[in-house]
Amino acid sequence: MGVIFICFFPSLAYPLILFQVPENHSIKLYLCTDKNHFFSFSMNLYNLIIQDKEEVTLNDVFLGSNNRDQLVQLIKEHNYVKELQEYGLPVNNKILLQGKSGCGKTMTAKAVANALGKNILILNLSNIVSSRIGETSQNIKMIFDKAARERSVLFLDELDQIGKARGSDDKDVGEMRRLVNTLIQLIDYYPENALLLCATNHAEIIDTALLRRFQLKINYEMPSAEFLDTFYDNLLSKFPEDLRNIDRRYSISFAEAKDHALTSVKSALIKKLESQEITQP
Repeated sequence: MGVIFICFFPSLAYPLILFQVPENHSIKLYLCTDKNHFFSFSMNLYNLIIQDKEEVTLNDVFLGSNNRDQLVQLIKEHNYVKELQEYGLPVNNKILLQGKSGCGKTMTAKAVANALGKNILILNLSNIVSSRIGETSQNIKMIFDKAARERSVLFLDELDQIGKARGSDDKDVGEMRRLVNTLIQLIDYYPENALLLCATNHAEIIDTALLRRFQLKINYEMPSAEFLDTFYDNLLSKFPEDLRNIDRRYSISFAEAKDHALTSVKSALIKKLESQEITQP
């Protein structure tokens, strides 16, 4: 555990940090106001990470044939990493999932991790970008190191947060450029036997040098009416027939369709239960 000692002395207008020993990416702060008052508390960087245990397969994700073929190929490459490396063949391990929100990017990342039998570490970049850019760079590096060490699938969500932040304030442009450079270096040196998946709804605002690092880019579009009908049929099949007759909405994402369908089923079920209560003697 990393340790930081912070002491407050009457002669100083600000606390004095005595020393810091980083270890295992966990930090404990010791606060000393005087010789009789000593406090401590801990902070863990990994609270920023979601270690998702949901079991999702590619069959659970509604994908077009091209996207499905690319993902199946990706999974096969990682099942034969050593064999491919023996022939000097590169293994795609830096993947960008780009497109509309609610169309399956996060589900895809979970399904790929499950297919490879690996844990997935989910990091939303909007939760880690801080006002102190140097601290943000250090945090991202620690998480990359953890994922590579554990051979986990690392999923960075909302990659565009870095792109958005670059232009948010002129005085921050230089600092944000350094953050992007840090991320580029981490991606460049990410080991082939580890897998990085990133997701964005706004690829157009991401630094082009960062985009070039991804060997494979998979696009997610709003589903067609035919695709949504298949999705509705699959989702509603587990309910009794009298609850399946809902008003279907179109020109929406899979996530929106799921929320709408389940809300409609719940409403129909509650009405059915209330009707039964009224008719009971």
